[in-house]
Amino acid sequence: MRGKQSTYLKWLAVAATVGMLLILLGGALVTKTESGMGCGRSWPGCNGELIPTEITAEVLIEFSHRLVTGSVGILIVVLAVWAWLAYGHIRETKFLAFMAVFFLILQALIGAAQVLWGQGDFILALHFGISLLSFAAVLLLTLLIFEVDRKFNADRLRIGNKLKVHTIGVTLYSYIVIYTGALVRHTESSLVCADWPLCRNDQFALPYNRFEWVQMGHRLAAALIVVWLGYIAWHTYKQYRDQKVLQRGWLIAFTLVLLQATTGMLVVLTQLNLVISLLHSLFISLLFGLLCYMIMLISRSKHSL
Repeated sequence: MRGKQSTYLKWLAVAATVGMLLILLGGALVTKTESGMGCGRSWPGCNGELIPTEITAEVLIEFSHRLVTGSVGILIVVLAVWAWLAYGHIRETKFLAFMAVFFLILQALIGAAQVLWGQGDFILALHFGISLLSFAAVLLLTLLIFEVDRKFNADRLRIGNKLKVHTIGVTLYSYIVIYTGALVRHTESSLVCADWPLCRNDQFALPYNRFEWVQMGHRLAAALIVVWLGYIAWHTYKQYRDQKVLQRGWLIAFTLVLLQATTGMLVVLTQLNLVISLLHSLFISLLFGLLCYMIMLISRSKHSL
């Protein structure tokens, strides 16, 4: 594929990636502003109407999120089909195209089920994580499309088994961190511990109830991933000086997890400031997308150090 078609596909891929980020942030906004029932038990319409006539803040947030999800969903389907036809010969293309659409549909169905019948907190916590998988697939598909120009050849990377194990492990573990964070929101445990880093800074004690267990469990999980990514960044700096994409990739990952941890702390200290809360969701989305990209790089590495 050359010329204008290639350019159009790249623009479509970028638009779909940005759109998926907007879906993730829109979902977080719906949760944080408690606007999930803004359209009542009506889906895909809103309060029994195709387009709501009575607009409140909750209706505006929920209905806008639905519109964005529907519009971006169309972009993703077009992107998946176009990429499949144009770059289906590249190993990862068909898999990523399928995963992008599959998880997009799955997260939409979970959202619809929540509206129509309601769901438990543990199921709702999966909603953000499933959307994140769709975002990661779209992001990797976009990177694959840009990679066709061969400005960077990932096949030349030499990655040792130690780094491969850490890459797979920390990516899987990051999903646990993401799930515990979503559980904090959906169980309304965000402010159950008003202090930081301990639940009550005047004493070191085990959590008193399940809400504190959820909150402190997430903090512990987040602390561990900060340490883990810090170690991986240090390891690649020492052992992969000739492979800048690995050094820079893990440095960016460590920077993102530090920003994630910082905004997590500020969410508590600012009593759920909306902008900081959305940044918290943004940083974990970007981090997970990057970790999935590192997985793709190790899958292409044909030589070990």
